[in-house]
Amino acid sequence: MSTTFAPAPAPASTGKKPAARTALVDLKESSRALLTECFRQYGIETVVMSSDAAERLRKEKFEACVLSLAGDAEPVLESARNSPSNSRCVIYGMGGNAQEAMRFSKYGINAMFQEPLERPSALKLVRATHLLVLHEFRRYVRIPVITEVAIVSADGRRFSASSIEMSTGGMSIKTAEDFTAGSNVEVSFALLTLPRVTVRGAVSWRKAKSIGVRFDAADERRIGVKRWIDSCLGH
Repeated sequence: MSTTFAPAPAPASTGKKPAARTALVDLKESSRALLTECFRQYGIETVVMSSDAAERLRKEKFEACVLSLAGDAEPVLESARNSPSNSRCVIYGMGGNAQEAMRFSKYGINAMFQEPLERPSALKLVRATHLLVLHEFRRYVRIPVITEVAIVSADGRRFSASSIEMSTGGMSIKTAEDFTAGSNVEVSFALLTLPRVTVRGAVSWRKAKSIGVRFDAADERRIGVKRWIDSCLGH
């Protein structure tokens, strides 16, 4: 499973009502303007919020939310995830790294915008995830999510890493450790409503600072991952 995203052409503007809304919570004006431009290319409306964000996310429906992880993000995350309307919305963190995102792993941070925000990287991330925001699930079989992953190698060594994407058949993981393609591993992680699960697998590819792990088809514990993904996609 590769983390390289195929470019998707931006749809032409039709003047129709936006198919989805993204909340921009407590972001700098320059970041709001850039993200508004990026999301608009894919027919996604942005709504600027500040002190009323938690209350609005409790009552109004949004398909995605972008918020800074540097400030007091937890009340907003808790409000969104506990809302029947927004429990499955795509959540983007702003300005942090994977370690900071993992502090909020129980809320299911899906992806991170890096600061200073630059148009090429911001547009790339929106392009990579817009199908999920638009609920075009049949065309999107991988769920971006950042959570802590414990890896145990075949010789018993243990490593800490973080997830990048999850699918029913495997996952991509951010790690600086040197794993050989084909080597057997065991991965353990928790995902939002999914209790911690441990699954056997094998390294299917390796790149600089990331690897792909294919789950062992004979390991029935992977069914829990499939159920979690189905719940995310509303199946």
